[in-house]
Amino acid sequence: MEYAIIVAGGAGVRMGSEVPKQFIEIGGLPIVMHTIRRFRAYSESLDIFLVLPETQFQTWHQLCRKHNFEVVVQVVAGGATRFQSVKNGLAAIAAETGEVAIHDGVRPFVSIETIRQSFEVARQKGSAVAAVALKDSIRQVLPGGASQSADRNHYRLVQTPQTFQVKLIKEAFKQPEQAFFTDDASVAEAAGMPIELIADGYENIKVTTPEDLRWAEFALAKR
Repeated sequence: MEYAIIVAGGAGVRMGSEVPKQFIEIGGLPIVMHTIRRFRAYSESLDIFLVLPETQFQTWHQLCRKHNFEVVVQVVAGGATRFQSVKNGLAAIAAETGEVAIHDGVRPFVSIETIRQSFEVARQKGSAVAAVALKDSIRQVLPGGASQSADRNHYRLVQTPQTFQVKLIKEAFKQPEQAFFTDDASVAEAAGMPIELIADGYENIKVTTPEDLRWAEFALAKR
């Protein structure tokens, strides 16, 4: 069985918006609805869990009515941090077998191929984390403020989905939360899981700033 946890707990602070970023509309539809549609396009049988702050449940249901949004999802109350929100999403999955893709609600341009590959690789390897190569030169900042060049070929920018075998990632999230848990892969790695990277596309952006929003509107209009 395959599952998807869509994490949408943003507040829109960096966007400079009173509307939570996942509910900002592009192309006449809230961003998170575009994201959910991508996963439903991958599979009609996929169980989708949408993790939201409990205070946003009513807004979500109002938006579903407004946009006649009929994709079936199970809404789960999020926590104070992303770690806690994902943990709540995992707890909503009754099964201990199968694979689960954990994805940012404001990454609406994830490709069907990336979703498909993430499930296939996780089924075989235990994990599959979407990532892209760096385009720009990079420098490492040293203590004291000095910097030195670094080989960008040794680094990747990590995105989502981050997909895992359900049993393994549930076990990983039993750990106490740590400050360095910046994504699900860091949680899994701390639990001793090897992390398998899969190549993603640069269009799979996380819409968090006004510049991102303008790009998203342009990309959607071009489609």
